[in-house]
Amino acid sequence: MTLAPWRSPLARALHRNRSLVYARYFQLATVRAEGRPANRTVVFRGFLDNTNQLKIITDARSEKAEQIEQNAWSEACWYFPNTREQFRLLGQLTLVGEHCSDDSLLKARARSWQELSDAARVQFAWSPPGAPREDTGFDSLPPDPATPLSHFCLLLLDPMQVDHLELKGDPQNRLIYSFADSLGWSMQAVNP
Repeated sequence: MTLAPWRSPLARALHRNRSLVYARYFQLATVRAEGRPANRTVVFRGFLDNTNQLKIITDARSEKAEQIEQNAWSEACWYFPNTREQFRLLGQLTLVGEHCSDDSLLKARARSWQELSDAARVQFAWSPPGAPREDTGFDSLPPDPATPLSHFCLLLLDPMQVDHLELKGDPQNRLIYSFADSLGWSMQAVNP
């Protein structure tokens, strides 16, 4: 697979902002059942091998997972303060849970689980996200690092459009990258 043309500017932004631990975080918006947006901050876990898909993790018991099952469209917004760049990535989400029929995705899910810290893994042993809080269970031992818990999901964002805005300069630069099945990726410079 050929890497998308937006990958190079994104890699450069990640590299130039690497001193900021929070540069690995971006906002991910989904659509609630009633059509209202839902937005949250997630952690970038890299790209799925040889693809343009961004890796995220989530809990199958979360509202986010329910929203994705009803409507897989999403948009991510990522801001890099050192370079003053914004990337908006519009695309489809894929939840990779324990019953996924694709062996390569199941292996990627297991690798994602194994790459987590014990502190991150233990959060999946807590009660479901959004459940009434009980002050028990937060001192659980970390789950087995080799085998993902049943509700652990790898979440993949497959961008179809990427809007890259450089907020420095006069005028500012903005590029729209769009994917079409028959044509592949195209790029258009637009007004900021």
